[in-house]
Amino acid sequence: MVNEKIMDFIKPGATVRVIERVQQEKELSSDKKTADKKGDKERLSRFEGLVLARKHGREPGASFTVRSVIAGVSVEKVYPLYSPMIEKVEILSSPKKVSRAKMYYVRDLSRKAIRQKLGAVEKFIAPISVLEKPVSPTIETNSPAAPAESNQ
Repeated sequence: MVNEKIMDFIKPGATVRVIERVQQEKELSSDKKTADKKGDKERLSRFEGLVLARKHGREPGASFTVRSVIAGVSVEKVYPLYSPMIEKVEILSSPKKVSRAKMYYVRDLSRKAIRQKLGAVEKFIAPISVLEKPVSPTIETNSPAAPAESNQ
């Protein structure tokens, strides 16, 4: 699940690194036809790329699309914004201004053409990252109540 602070930085044209939890299934042996559920393991998987689109704002069904070229093959992944499988999202760079809300046109462009279209990109010195579980604000219960205002 992505924290509120980082949601504003996930926008089309931004370069992000998404770290998600992936469940690895146990390999099937020739004797067993099914894998044991107890033997499943979780590992962290990274996916780094360009955000093409963000859909449905902040509603429960909101998602964002990330595109990357891996070994010469274009890969696009759609991540639900409130998925518990997302461990962390890091913003690597963010554009100052993008001409469109959905950047599907970059599918047909080369890497060099994409850089020229995006223009100046604001690079962050350190990646902005927020853990999956947001820290809840602390409320002081021992503080004295504020005095009521008088109309004098």
